[in-house]
Amino acid sequence: MNDEVAVRFREACTEVLGDRPYFGVHQRTSSQTGGFRTPKLQAKVLAAIKEGPKDGSTHWSCRKLASRFHVSKDTIQRILAQADVRPHRLERYMASDDPDFESKAADVIGLYLAPPQHAAVFCVDEKTAIQALDRLDPVLPLSPGRLERHGFEYRRNGTLSLYAALDVKTGKVQGKTAERHTSAEFVDFLEQVVSSCKPQQEIHIILDNLSAHKTSQVDEFLQRNPNAIGARNSNSDVSISKWPIRSGWNTAFGKLATSSQRQLLAYARYYAGDRD
Repeated sequence: MNDEVAVRFREACTEVLGDRPYFGVHQRTSSQTGGFRTPKLQAKVLAAIKEGPKDGSTHWSCRKLASRFHVSKDTIQRILAQADVRPHRLERYMASDDPDFESKAADVIGLYLAPPQHAAVFCVDEKTAIQALDRLDPVLPLSPGRLERHGFEYRRNGTLSLYAALDVKTGKVQGKTAERHTSAEFVDFLEQVVSSCKPQQEIHIILDNLSAHKTSQVDEFLQRNPNAIGARNSNSDVSISKWPIRSGWNTAFGKLATSSQRQLLAYARYYAGDRD
């Protein structure tokens, strides 16, 4: 008797499971899923992305594409993931149109990688308009499950510009702060850098193409400190190398300034009267 019941039970289970694919989940039709990802649909979606939307918006979203082709947004997401296409994202780039790009870049990179043996090589740059900000609302501290929070409103307690020279050989940085960012302040800092070197030492200064670096005051500074092409005198010989146009973001100090901004300035609070 028990054996007969067991046989009937196994037969019944086989019939039930055979009628219920995917272990009890009814197979959804193409109308329920919003359409299968056919090659034809995929081609239409990718072609539409290249053409762009016609409603005046700048790019497609998954929901817009789903509405256009009468499918679910999940179907669109799978099509985009398979094609590795992300119409909602963009990246920016900087292209230099400097006709002397290769020679200028080779000059600067050579100074970084193989500086002259007895010369001083400095990467000189500035970080302008550093704001001394104080938050008007109390800072809510970091706690488990909650980030540190700063109020939206702030008080500006002044601004400063930082001039800095990174010694390529030693990694040491010398700097100067100024209330204004002018060519005169920049030249004063160059004089400070030169005065820190040995007499008649060969000095190479790497700059970007900021307008403050191209003034008559800078030319006068170079005349007082002629490079190797000019006549030698009691002053040090200074040679200026500039990055190609639109390539100044590659400066070594620029990388250091970005790191300092994140670690020292982003979360800081400066009160009225602070000078350090």
